[in-house]
Formats: sequence, structure tokens, C-alpha cells
Amino acid sequence: MLSIEKYQEEFIKYLEEYSKFKEPKGLYQPIDYILGLGGKRLRPVLTLLATDIFNGDYKEALNAALSVEVFHNFSLVHDDIMDDAPLRRGEKTVHEKWDVNTGILSGDAMLIMAYQLFENYDATTFQALAKLFSKTALEVCEGQQYDVDFETRNDVTIPEYLKMIEYKTAVLVGAAMKMGAIVAHASDKDQDSIYEFGKNLGIAFQLQDDYLDAFGDPKTFGKQVGGDIIENKKTYLFLKALEFSNDNDKVDLHQLFSSDPEDINTKIEVAKKFFISTGSADATKQAIQDYTNKAFTVLDALNILEDKKLLLKAFGDHLMNRIV
Repeated sequence: MLSIEKYQEEFIKYLEEYSKFKEPKGLYQPIDYILGLGGKRLRPVLTLLATDIFNGDYKEALNAALSVEVFHNFSLVHDDIMDDAPLRRGEKTVHEKWDVNTGILSGDAMLIMAYQLFENYDATTFQALAKLFSKTALEVCEGQQYDVDFETRNDVTIPEYLKMIEYKTAVLVGAAMKMGAIVAHASDKDQDSIYEFGKNLGIAFQLQDDYLDAFGDPKTFGKQVGGDIIENKKTYLFLKALEFSNDNDKVDLHQLFSSDPEDINTKIEVAKKFFISTGSADATKQAIQDYTNKAFTVLDALNILEDKKLLLKAFGDHLMNRIV
């Protein structure tokens, strides 16, 4: 077993070999650009880690890990176009640096490249990886559509929101881990269990992202604190605040989250006060812990050594104690 940092190093080295300029440059330069912007590389690391957990050779999982990362970044390129986002990881988004047409076409190419990477495996492994990937990719698209739909709805429920983040974010975390298990030829039961572990950890991760967006440290968070509030996003924090509010506060919350004031800092502070006074902030922290514990419970079903279960638990604890 390697450290998380070592898996990251090995993956980045493999990515750099993959990301060599091809022709036409107008198609491939934007792809190399987005893949080179960094990020946590969480998903590919989980693929390599899962392969090791099930006694496989993590190097054999590098193509599957790269597929996950290419697909993830493809989804970001297209999401940024849909959101008209100017920045990604502190740098210009692809459609801003080039144009929308380039973002669409380069994104399309990335989706195809992600599938292409499975061709490096034998027929049985290829089929299992492609089947999982197709299911996951479609769910990510469904999650994105739910997210878009929620922007114009005032009746979004908490179960609906949890389903949205499960599809948009968490299923890819689960799939990343299951791909590692597939490459390692783990049993079907273990493949399904590690998927559930990753999916629940992914939900906790996204809920924590919601929390940090409001209460994170601007010095370490990496993006504008309060961004979700400024954009009137109906996050778990907002929905819980609504659930716990009296009728008057509900009216005030709805008005606040349909406003576009010049003084955004005041709007952020008022929203945060609502989140704290209603108990929404504490409820969100509790939900993060609940989904983390749900992931840890799945570990009991895994047919692996106890020290490897402890390693996965330590990784989950590290992820949930992040400040960025």
C-alpha cells in the first residue's frame, strides 16, 4: 500500500505522459489545459487505492483511473458552459479561454477518450468497466439536470436534493472505487460494497462542500466563500433552514434567496445567521457525520484484512476533516 500522496504522484506522472499535444491543436490544447489545472485528483487516487486494497497491482488500474479523471473534467467543461462560469480552480474556464464551441467539442472528445482508455484491458474487464461507466455517466447527466431544474423551483425537498448530489457527485466516487475493485478481480460482493462505501463518502463530501461554501476559511477554501448564497442555490443548508424556520422566517429566506443585491457581503452574513440560528448549520454537520458513518458501516462487509479497513477509515476521516 502506498500513501495518498504517492498515489497522486504516480497518477500525475501517468497523466503527463498521456497529455501530450496532438493534432488538431484547437481540439487537444483545451483538453490538456483542463487536465493540467490540478484539483484534488480524489477520484483517480481512489481507483488506485481500491485496486491495492483488493490485492491487485495499482499500476494496472492507471488507465481506469485516468478514464475517471478525464470524464470528471469533461463534465466540468460542460457544466462551466451551462453555468457561464468564468473561473475553474482559479484559472479561466475552457469556454472563456477559447470559446463555447471549443468547450463543447473538446468536451465531447474527452467523453470518447474516457471510453477509449478501457480498450487497454482484456474483454471481460473492459465489459465490466464500460457497463459501470455508462450507468454512472448517465446518472451524472441526470444529476446535472436535477440541479438545473432546482434553480427555478421553490418546492425542492431534502430527499430530492440528496438524490441530486448522489447522482451529480457521489456515484462517480463510488464508481471510481468499484473500477479499482474490477481491475483487481475482486468478488461481485466486494465490488458492490466498495461502491457503496465510495457513494456514501461522496454524499458526505458534497454536503461538506455545501457547508464549507458558507463557513469555510477564505484563505484555504480555494474559491469564493458564500458563492452558493450569492447564486441563490438551494443547498442542504438552505433547505434545512427552511424546514426549521417559522412562517415569517420562511418568507424572509425565500426573499433573500431570490435577491441580487449590490452588497453581497451583507447577503452572505444574513444567510449565515439564518443557517446558525435555525440549527441548519449543526444539522448539516450531523448529516456529514451520518453519511460518513454509513460509509464506514459498509466496511464490515468487505472481505479484506482489518488493517486495510482501518486505512479506508483513516482516508474517510481525513476527507471529512478537510478545510478546503
